[in-house]
Amino acid sequence: MSTIVDSQLCGILLRMGCIHEEQIREALDLQKIRPKRIGQILIDLGYIEEDHVLEALADQYGIQFAKDMRSEVDPALTAKVPIQFIREYMMVPYKKSGDDFVVAMNDPVDMLPMDDLRLVLHGNLIPVLVRGADIQAVIDGYFDRQGATATDMIETIAMADDEDSPISLDSEYDRDLLDLANEAPIIKLINLMISGAIRERASDIHVESFEKEVIVRYRIDGVLYQKFVVPKSQQAAVVSRIKIMARLNIAEHRLPQDGRIKILLSGKEIDIRVSIIPTQFGERVVMRILEKGSFLFDLERLGMDRRDYEMMDKLIKSSHGILLVTGPTGSGKSTTLYAALQRVLSPDINVITVEDPVEYQMTGVGQIEVKPKIGLTFASALRSILRQDPDVILVGEIRDQETAEMAVHASLTGHLVYSTLHTNDSSGAITRLVNMGIEPFLVTSSTLAILAQRLVRTICKKCRMPIAPEPQTLVELGVKPEDYAGRNVYEAKGCPDCQQRGYYGRSGIFELLVMNPEIQDLTLRGADSNAIKRAARRGGMHTLRQDGTLKVFEGQSTIEEVMRVTRDDFLDEEVMD
Repeated sequence: MSTIVDSQLCGILLRMGCIHEEQIREALDLQKIRPKRIGQILIDLGYIEEDHVLEALADQYGIQFAKDMRSEVDPALTAKVPIQFIREYMMVPYKKSGDDFVVAMNDPVDMLPMDDLRLVLHGNLIPVLVRGADIQAVIDGYFDRQGATATDMIETIAMADDEDSPISLDSEYDRDLLDLANEAPIIKLINLMISGAIRERASDIHVESFEKEVIVRYRIDGVLYQKFVVPKSQQAAVVSRIKIMARLNIAEHRLPQDGRIKILLSGKEIDIRVSIIPTQFGERVVMRILEKGSFLFDLERLGMDRRDYEMMDKLIKSSHGILLVTGPTGSGKSTTLYAALQRVLSPDINVITVEDPVEYQMTGVGQIEVKPKIGLTFASALRSILRQDPDVILVGEIRDQETAEMAVHASLTGHLVYSTLHTNDSSGAITRLVNMGIEPFLVTSSTLAILAQRLVRTICKKCRMPIAPEPQTLVELGVKPEDYAGRNVYEAKGCPDCQQRGYYGRSGIFELLVMNPEIQDLTLRGADSNAIKRAARRGGMHTLRQDGTLKVFEGQSTIEEVMRVTRDDFLDEEVMD
């Protein structure tokens, strides 16, 4: 039966002119070893888009393809159906047409779940086809459909005496967070806090204790935003719930604790690193959100200009040497290194990493997580890695002399080493290695290049407004009037699409210092970082602020944002010239 259905679908797609017969034959051959619908296989191969398949299915089954379903969703109606049903069958009623219920589905082949929906809704059903992403959006907004917000929960908690509310000790990793909607109020509040942070693309959740209140803030695109306030009376319950989820000691309030939470949200695995410290007014919690799964970020999408990108593309394919990425915490160093690894990864090379912690899973890469408590440090792991015949090694961070010496030794014995270092700029990394105790001649002979980077928020394209910047502002940015002529500069305004922030997402700004003979000579003579930076500038290097200025003139960011993240990038007049 499925063969006949697939043949009919392929015939419609051929008639629509979406595919060729050779592509169908290839998809059918692949279907023999990959049991999927033929339409999905054609999408996976990149031959057609999902809309083409849905248009063909609509023709095949005589039902409508609704392209703009999201704008018509009735939250009260979707809330009548259990989230487990929606997720399992990718089927949800989303509006009424007269007395009938319109049901969105992504696969019209299996219509049996419609019988269950009739029993729940007690009415006639009209099926329509929609994109899978549209149904996933309904799933992702589950708590909103339930009419529950963190503010509502806080009001409920404030009115009720929850001191005796049960807190489950069972592991919830194998239960989806969306399935825990009917738990005790404190549990539900924490679930809302986490799901809301993930929905708003937050990287961190801060639960901060003060004298009369507990403030919850999200870090979104590198900036903290206050979301809501929890009553002081519920501080202990909130912290205890987080401790239980992270399997920490709920009786310990005097010492810092670190843990990890693993949850499911809309079927996705989410890893949350938890840090708890005691403060004057109670314990303070920070949760770092990491979405598990394969890393899919192209080096080309990081935001480098064409020249730096092409140079990096050559450097990461070198046979040996050290490539360093520098910057403060949260500047995207790990993302850059993972993107570089993804570019060079192939079946004919052996790649091993040592990290603290492993942030992204990469297929085909041996990943080691350091455990200092049992003696598995960066240095000891690196020593063992060298016996594993690696071609490329990623060291999460060079923190001490021993790790630096091992990385240099690895690079000089025919291995390519990627690593990070905490310095403000690229030239500072050279002096930092020397100050760690690495001989200058080893630094010059092993180091290929140093990439310094920051993350700037990208301006929302839908609400940005062109402005004429003040001359003094351009001077502070290091821009001459003739450089500004004919360029557009924008400011962030704010709109519903960016939640009135004026920015949406982030992009990197970079400073790539490539080791050349002049820099090698300065390093051997013990020159300071400013002298090294001046030499790099003469060799054509763009500073962080200069690269940020290009982002401003390209309409990707704002002057205020670039100034904010490059505040420590002040150069003396000689360097600026």
